[in-house]
Amino acid sequence: MPREIIAILRGVRPHEVEAIGAVLIESGISTIEVPLNSPDPFDSISRLARAYADVASIGAGTVLSKEDVTRVADAGGRLIVSPDTMPEVIAATKALGLGSYPGVLTPTECFCALRNGADGLKFFPSNLVGPDGLKAVSAVLPAGTRTYAVGGVGQGNFQTWLEAGVTGFGIGSGIYKAGMTADTARQNARDIVVAYDRAVDLVGHS
Repeated sequence: MPREIIAILRGVRPHEVEAIGAVLIESGISTIEVPLNSPDPFDSISRLARAYADVASIGAGTVLSKEDVTRVADAGGRLIVSPDTMPEVIAATKALGLGSYPGVLTPTECFCALRNGADGLKFFPSNLVGPDGLKAVSAVLPAGTRTYAVGGVGQGNFQTWLEAGVTGFGIGSGIYKAGMTADTARQNARDIVVAYDRAVDLVGHS
């Protein structure tokens, strides 16, 4: 089963994205997001999709309009992640058969996202919600709702978030920062995977 880790490659450039994608997949992370405020993001998404669509889920982050949803789909992306909850973006995403993961912070936004067809909820910035906040909100969400913590999560608190019931994590600078080499991204990804697997094992056996 794929790890519930979304690698966020903010600032990645098209000429380097395939090498970065390769080391992430090799390290055990198979969901990759290119934020649309990166340089030439649709080119990067297209390159990743052509190279790795058979072994990884490739998509876009910071998606703010239905027009961008269409461009992501045309580039081969299958995953739409946003920092906010915009019903028209969710509707456009689902109309094209893509995965929808809008950003939420409050119960109102959570239910708005789910009513409009979201596949999962991105709690962002999750450090404002905290594990206790997530646990409280999750108590009123439909059973099986997929939740992802993004912002302020990493090796030191995976276990706490998992114990609170989170489904997975979006990791940005903990894996990749603009200008980083593939070798550095590989080591970061491996460290994240080791910490994640350990936390999953501990929570599973607690």
